[in-house]
Amino acid sequence: MRVSHRGYLRATQGAFVALYLIIITGSLVRLTGSGLGCADWPQCSESKFIDVSSTHAAIEQINRLFTGVVAASVILCVLLSLRLKPKRRDLIAMSIVLVAGVMMQVIIGAIVVWTGLNPFSNIAHFLVSIFLMTTAYMLVRHASIFRTTDEVAPRGEPLLKGQPIEKIVKTLLVATGAAVVTGTLVTGSGPHAGDETAVRLGFAMPTIVRTHSAFVWLTVGVLLVSLHMTRKNIEVKKLLMRPLKRFAAVVLFQGAIGYLQYFLGVPIGLVAIHVATSVAVWLCALDVYWSSRLSALPNSVLD
Repeated sequence: MRVSHRGYLRATQGAFVALYLIIITGSLVRLTGSGLGCADWPQCSESKFIDVSSTHAAIEQINRLFTGVVAASVILCVLLSLRLKPKRRDLIAMSIVLVAGVMMQVIIGAIVVWTGLNPFSNIAHFLVSIFLMTTAYMLVRHASIFRTTDEVAPRGEPLLKGQPIEKIVKTLLVATGAAVVTGTLVTGSGPHAGDETAVRLGFAMPTIVRTHSAFVWLTVGVLLVSLHMTRKNIEVKKLLMRPLKRFAAVVLFQGAIGYLQYFLGVPIGLVAIHVATSVAVWLCALDVYWSSRLSALPNSVLD
């Protein structure tokens, strides 16, 4: 069976959505105090593989079962990449990385349960999810590029190579990453541990929140510089203005939710939105970086 490029692109988009959704369902497990709803692994309990006898168990069980959907979506990407004509080594490699990453998440998930929701294992769980979202984003981008052979088409250097904005964009990506990482430390120190008995990090909440906020404001500052520099150059404006505006909108929304949840005592609903949007913030920063790397001779993109 021959697989079309458009069909493969749809499969990568499906995997991307599934990987995003399981981050949201995973955060709901913690926020509802259901982290130990299934106190064993791979079974839910000592006597049952699947147990929905309580609300907490059902919530944790649904999240675990959805892992099967995620695994199927990334395995499908590998299988279809092998059927794609011509074969694309870049697509095969990234699809395999997704499968390996999901397998790693399953192992980390087991460690999270076995260690009683240790905050460091939870942080690792989330950061690996960010890595998987990064890989999935790149896979979708690469899958949207049509090539007639497996050979890399001749490309010019990135249009922005050597320009000051190139370094600013890289700084923006690093600052955003730092904001995301420090955000996990806030979560690891806060009240939503997934279970009342779970260990917390030893950071004082005001201190770690201010540290996280400092990186968020650094990101905003670099973003403003990026917007200013983009407006001054028509070539840069064509490449970066749209992704930068998207990034600005998402960061503004995320910042508003962050301050609102802090002053309202971190209600579950706002925290869930904050977690989901934090992934969107990272993806927007990644999108800006991708746009900054476009060359003068880009490959044809599927309509």
